[in-house]
Amino acid sequence: MDASTWDERYRDTELMWSAGPNGFVEEICSGFEPGRSIDLAAGEGRNALWLAEQGWDSTAVDFSAVAIDKARAIAERRGIPITAEVADLAAYVPTPGGYDLVVIAYLQLPGDQLAPILERAAAAVAPGGHLVLVNHDVDNLEHGYGGPPKAEVLTTPDQVVAAIGGTLTVDRADTADRHVQTDDGPRVAKDTLVVAHRP
Repeated sequence: MDASTWDERYRDTELMWSAGPNGFVEEICSGFEPGRSIDLAAGEGRNALWLAEQGWDSTAVDFSAVAIDKARAIAERRGIPITAEVADLAAYVPTPGGYDLVVIAYLQLPGDQLAPILERAAAAVAPGGHLVLVNHDVDNLEHGYGGPPKAEVLTTPDQVVAAIGGTLTVDRADTADRHVQTDDGPRVAKDTLVVAHRP
């Protein structure tokens, strides 16, 4: 989907995603010392806003101007200092070595488009910094709940590790269960989860 399609989706709801951070992002990043962070494909900024509240110098980047406007409005309303940028990750280059934390959550692109973005994201990690990626896993199609029904925008841990090109030390790369509450009761979604750092 292009930016205009996502603009419409974000425009049609008050908040498309939950107001709080992704559970994996919260769990993993709570153990990191705050520094400079960037959330790529940030949507309405739920992870970037949470990181700012934890003391991070937080930047949110998304190609939907509507989503970024929402992130800015939420930040202003809650008194949270964040930088929010509208940019297409297909062309966006985060500052190499410029961030202590790079977060990517649910960036839905085919593998050939995703790989160069992940390569640039890995390059943006400063020495001692981390990359945290959460995405809908290909295993979710048959064994999980929700997520896009298109295999080409789903990932595997091996695919992500290959895309970051051996430039980072991989701490975790697996398919993780994400527990989801639905009207029909609890369900389980399957997510690709990769955590890596630059020594």
